[in-house]
Amino acid sequence: MNFSFYLIYTHMGIMESCLEVFNLREITAKELEDKLHARERLKIIDVREDEEVAAGKIPNAIHLPLDQISDRINELDKNEHYYIVCRSGGRSANACQYLHQLGHNVTNMVGGMLEWEGETE
Repeated sequence: MNFSFYLIYTHMGIMESCLEVFNLREITAKELEDKLHARERLKIIDVREDEEVAAGKIPNAIHLPLDQISDRINELDKNEHYYIVCRSGGRSANACQYLHQLGHNVTNMVGGMLEWEGETE
């Protein structure tokens, strides 16, 4: 795991402080669901663990566990916009911060899957 990412991930006090410091974008679960219903072409990354994803994920979301992001960073295209999702919004905020630092275009889904009322697979 990338050391700077590890520091942010393990020592960040409050998710909101990370979002404010790095000026990261947010979207609600409902707003993301509306985009899917409008058939917008979306790239969604689910950073939860295998066991969590087994219970259901947003259709067509890419499963990329948080602890694998730095090892699999070459799978992501800096020209794409990614919506990052986790259980409650904290891990996805950390992932957004890390990816943003590397020049990726990302938006955090606040509230995570706990707020998701849409379809799952």
